[in-house]
Amino acid sequence: MTQSRRGLGRRSGDSGFDGGSAAGSRLRAFVALEVDDAIRTRLAAAIESLRPVFPGLRWVSPAQVHLTLRFLGHAHPPALEALHGSLAEAAAACPPASLPVSGLGVFPAGARARVLWVGIGLSEAIVDLQASCEAAASGAGFEPERRPFSPHLTLGRWREPARRPELPALDLGQARVERLVLFRSQMHPEGAVYTPLASFPLGPHSVG
Repeated sequence: MTQSRRGLGRRSGDSGFDGGSAAGSRLRAFVALEVDDAIRTRLAAAIESLRPVFPGLRWVSPAQVHLTLRFLGHAHPPALEALHGSLAEAAAACPPASLPVSGLGVFPAGARARVLWVGIGLSEAIVDLQASCEAAASGAGFEPERRPFSPHLTLGRWREPARRPELPALDLGQARVERLVLFRSQMHPEGAVYTPLASFPLGPHSVG
């Protein structure tokens, strides 16, 4: 499971800021729920079984899989830190949950696919948590999200748009979610790398 801690997280050789990027000192960030190690293991096995079915797909590392609740885009660190209190309150109001993971799909939904994903069902409390994350982001000055929320776990991406494939059945059981995380996303030629900036356990023990 991703190692997380409250506050701006750093890795060796990583200042925590995109000072050399086109975005200046801003970070590309999103809010997501971590999934448990058991579902990551099942995702890894599913990916191996699906490799021959989807040639040319760039697969996501199971260690990087998460349930995105709100993409934030590029923002300066103070704007992200300003979200901490609202996200902590939202996490505290939401109990941990086990969510069903099944059903393959693609984005976009038309004839040319770019992203392969597996669906994930939501409890009522998680639906409320997603709405609270949206409210927190909008309240902190981030542009409102215009697209409807589509819960999923990304499995892979095509480098070029692909003809919509036939999608086999897939049922991976339950994913346990117990932690809300504010992530930084860094794009590399081999794929995205996600670093936790702040972490908020679900349930009433997360604030106090």
